[in-house]
Amino acid sequence: MTEGKPARVRFAPSPTGRFHIGSARTALYDYLLARQSEGQFILRIEDTDRNRFDPQAENEYYEALRWLGLDWDEGPDIGGPFSPYRQSERTEIYRQLTEELIDGGHAYYCFCTPERLTQVRQLQQKRKEPTRYDGLCRRLSPEDARERALGGERHVVRFKTPQEGQTTAVDFLRGPIKVDNHTIDDYILVKSSGMPVYHLAAMADDHLMEITHVLRGSEWLPTFPLHVLIYEAFGWEQPIWIHLSVLLNPSGKGKLSKRSTVDPKSGAKAVFVNDLREMGYLPQAVINWISLMGWSYDDHSEFFPIDDLIGKFSIEKLSPSPAAVNFSKLDHFNGLYIRSLSTDELAEELLPFFTKAEIDADLTEIKVLVPLIQERIRTLDEAVDMAGFFFQPDVHPESSELVGKKMSAQDSARAAERAHEVIQALSESEFEQLEGALRDLADELGIKAGQLFGILRVAVTGQKVSPPLIESMVIIGKKIVLARIERAAKILNSLE
Repeated sequence: MTEGKPARVRFAPSPTGRFHIGSARTALYDYLLARQSEGQFILRIEDTDRNRFDPQAENEYYEALRWLGLDWDEGPDIGGPFSPYRQSERTEIYRQLTEELIDGGHAYYCFCTPERLTQVRQLQQKRKEPTRYDGLCRRLSPEDARERALGGERHVVRFKTPQEGQTTAVDFLRGPIKVDNHTIDDYILVKSSGMPVYHLAAMADDHLMEITHVLRGSEWLPTFPLHVLIYEAFGWEQPIWIHLSVLLNPSGKGKLSKRSTVDPKSGAKAVFVNDLREMGYLPQAVINWISLMGWSYDDHSEFFPIDDLIGKFSIEKLSPSPAAVNFSKLDHFNGLYIRSLSTDELAEELLPFFTKAEIDADLTEIKVLVPLIQERIRTLDEAVDMAGFFFQPDVHPESSELVGKKMSAQDSARAAERAHEVIQALSESEFEQLEGALRDLADELGIKAGQLFGILRVAVTGQKVSPPLIESMVIIGKKIVLARIERAAKILNSLE
C-alpha cells in the first residue's frame, strides 16, 4: 500500500465464544488504522465452524464494539459493497474458488477416512516423524478423483503444497519468514460437509473485499506460509500482513487465559470486554489500556483519548514482543477517566450500578454525591460500596469497628453520646457547619479529632472508609445522623 492511501481493514471474529480483550485490541488497531487513513473498517463474521458456533456470540461482538465506540463502515448488519459479510452466506463463492484451485492443480480431493488418518499419524509418531498427511490422494489422477467426488464419495479438499523450494512470508513486524515447502502440510481447505475452513475462506474474503492490511493474532504465524501460497496460487496481490504480539498473564508467564478469571494475588481480572463493563470500567479507559498492549507512542506517554490515538497511532510502532497484561494500569486509567467526567456525565454512568444493586436512587440524588466520591473511586461499581449508605434506612456497623483508635469501648460510647448531644443542640443552619463543633468536642474529651471522626464515620456510614464525613452527614440529614449515632452508642455500651 502506498503512503497516504486509505486502508481497508477488517475485524473478523469467529462466533464461537465471548469477546476477549485480545480480540478487542485487534479491532481497535484496525479501527485506528482505518480512521487515521480515512479508509474503511469492516466487520466480517467468520462462522464456518458450525460445530462450535454460538448464536449469542455475534450479538456480544456487536454490543461490545459499540460500547467501545468502534463503529464499522461495512458489516452483516449494515451491508456494504462486498455483501454478504457473514461467511456462512458466501459458500457459493468458496465453492467456485475451490474448483478454480483444483482445475489449476493447486488443490485436490482427498478420500482418506478418519481411521486411516489416525493410523498414519500413529505410525509417524512411532517413527518420531512430524505428523502430517502422507499425500496418498495427492497421487490420484484428477479425472478419477473428480469422478469419485461427483459420485458422492465422502471427501475433503486439500491444498497441494509445492514439495520443493521455499516460501517467503513477509510479516510487517518480523520481516521475511522463509520456510522449506516440504515441511508444510497439505492442509484441508474444505471439510467433508462442504464448508471451507479459515485457510480458504479468510484468504478469499480478504482478497475479494480488497483488504489492504491483515492484522491478526500471532497464533496464525505457523500457517502463515500456507496463506501466502494460497494467494500465490490464485495470482492475487498480498495484503500487508501484521501478526500482533502475544498477550501474557499479569505475571509475565504464560499466555493470557481465554477464560474469565479473577485472581487478586496476580492482579488478574476478567478478560472479556462485557465483563469489564459490568465491573465498572469505562470504555475510554479500556480503549486506552488495550492500545498500549503492543504499541507505544514514545517512552513516557500513556494517556490517550481516542482522538489522540487516531492521530498518533502507526503500525510502525507496533511491537512483536509479548506484552504482559497489567490490570493495575486499567484501574489507573479508569480513575483518570472517571475524574475527567462532568458531574452530570458521571451520574449517568453511575445510575445503572445503583439500580443493579437494588438501591432506589435517582439522577438528582446521585449528582449530589458525585463531588464526594469522584476522586475516590477507580471503578463505577465502587461507588455502590462507598456511597450505598446514603440510601439505606439504617446501617449495621461491626461493633468492634465502632471502638475509637487507642480508646476503650466505654470512652468511645461516651464520645458518641456527647457527639449526639452536640449535634442535637445545633440548629439546621448550624448543622451544615458542624465540623467546628465536633473539633471543639474532641478537645473537650481530650482526644484527637481523627479518633472522634473515626467513631462517627462507622456510626453514620457503617464502614471505615467513606466519602468525607462532614459532607456525608450534611447530605444524610440531622435526623438520620442522630438516630445512627444513638444506635452506635447503645452498641458500644453493650460491649462493656
